[in-house]
Amino acid sequence: MKLPHLVSSFLIGLFAIPSAGAQQRMERIPQGIEALRMSASSKTEFTLDHSMLVLASKIDPDNEDLRRVIAGLNGVSVHSYHYPRPWMYELAALAAVKDEYGVAGWKHVINKNERDSNGGTDIWLRWENNAISNVAILVAKSNEVDYIVVSGSVSPIDLSHLGGHFGIPKIEGGVAIPNEARNK
Repeated sequence: MKLPHLVSSFLIGLFAIPSAGAQQRMERIPQGIEALRMSASSKTEFTLDHSMLVLASKIDPDNEDLRRVIAGLNGVSVHSYHYPRPWMYELAALAAVKDEYGVAGWKHVINKNERDSNGGTDIWLRWENNAISNVAILVAKSNEVDYIVVSGSVSPIDLSHLGGHFGIPKIEGGVAIPNEARNK
């Protein structure tokens, strides 16, 4: 998943904005995702709870950022659906997912549509006590739909550190954070 520098900056800025109003939880998989699942020719689905994430992070023991991020997470759920022909899945199911997150009060922060196609990337945030508590990512490609939910205390920067791990797409073009130790 490619997110331009501007989008990553927007996410970081958004992290500082408190949520307006009460938000409903969405603990279950949206109905639209279930419809996409049923029509897929192949499926890859898994959920890692906190203890499994900690264990999996030991594969990369030198990655301090990854271990710090995992400390605040409750879990990661990944659902990847593949279709035998381009655009074979129901576009109405994608729209239903977007509607369901809106009704539940999640903040829709990214809506990046691919030019000349029905594909794109959507990211929603759920706020709790003025902090991001959950992130949902929906990536639609011609033959594939990926749906990822990260639950727990997470910031946009944390999400970029998770990219490329546990089935979460790598976020490219992210914001570089100065490292004081590197500059000395």
